Amino acid sequence: MTRTRHRARSVILGIGLAVAGGCTLGRDMARARLADGDAALRQRNIDAALVEFREAVKLDPQLAEAHYKLGLAYKEKGALDDAASCLQEAVKLDPKNAAPIIELGDVYRLLNRITQAIRAYTLARDLEPRNFDIRFRLATLYHQSGDLEKAVEAYEDAIRVEPRNAYVRSNLGAVLMALGRDYDAIKAYKESLECNQAQPVVLVNLATVYINQERWDAAQRALNVALSMDPQLSFAHERLGYCLWRRQAYAAAAEHYEKAIEFDPKNAAAYAGYGVVLMTQHLEQPDNLDLRNRAVEAWHSSLELNSDQPKLRELVDKYRPRFDPPVLTLEK
Repeated sequence: MTRTRHRARSVILGIGLAVAGGCTLGRDMARARLADGDAALRQRNIDAALVEFREAVKLDPQLAEAHYKLGLAYKEKGALDDAASCLQEAVKLDPKNAAPIIELGDVYRLLNRITQAIRAYTLARDLEPRNFDIRFRLATLYHQSGDLEKAVEAYEDAIRVEPRNAYVRSNLGAVLMALGRDYDAIKAYKESLECNQAQPVVLVNLATVYINQERWDAAQRALNVALSMDPQLSFAHERLGYCLWRRQAYAAAAEHYEKAIEFDPKNAAAYAGYGVVLMTQHLEQPDNLDLRNRAVEAWHSSLELNSDQPKLRELVDKYRPRFDPPVLTLEK
């Protein structure tokens, strides 16, 4: 009886070893296919990579790396729903690995599945507390989704990881400006410029806050510095044109609006501002109908680029030239 039991136990152990050996062999074969897939990706042969990664998943369905790399290949191909499915499986199999969670967040973002993207980046952030990129992506998602208070928190969190990052500080300034926290926005923009002075766009954003506060001298100084760095920056000319108009320097204002339009013919704000300058000049010279006509035409151009300007529509209706229809008489 004892000998029979010993023989049965030996058979069972033998079966177990065979299964274990089969699993090891399958994983080794799967990893070989992953290596071939990686080589295909390096050569930008995405279809070949997909074949290899799919085979790796078949050979070892429990290998998280195989699902992860298959997801990356689908993402490269633009098959985002397939990419999301593969990356979800990779995260399920290896929930402590931040890399597939970050990629899943990126795919969700591309699919405009913002809530899921935020959840993914939050999980990744908790796994990698010192990873700046995760924090920055999370902040920009809050920013783009309109959750500005959360965006401020997330940008400040990113700054704690990389205090000298100029870009994240300028983004923080934009959010604070949108929240109406002008002085905090100015501080953020100035700190961004301390990290990197060569940022003409940040200087224009700083000038815009000054304009909101009607601090014309400070705004013009910032805009002049921006234009010294990039003389063809259209919206810097547009902002400077507005400053000069408010200071009643109409000729100079018109010149900068014209430059703004020259450097960006699709700058709707520049056409609108240019029309305001011309109409202001017309109101000072009522007999100069050319100024009026050019102003209205500039406003028409602005509305063609951006029709959602109700105040500008009112100005067009108020000042546009009106002509009485001819009176026809029929003679017998």
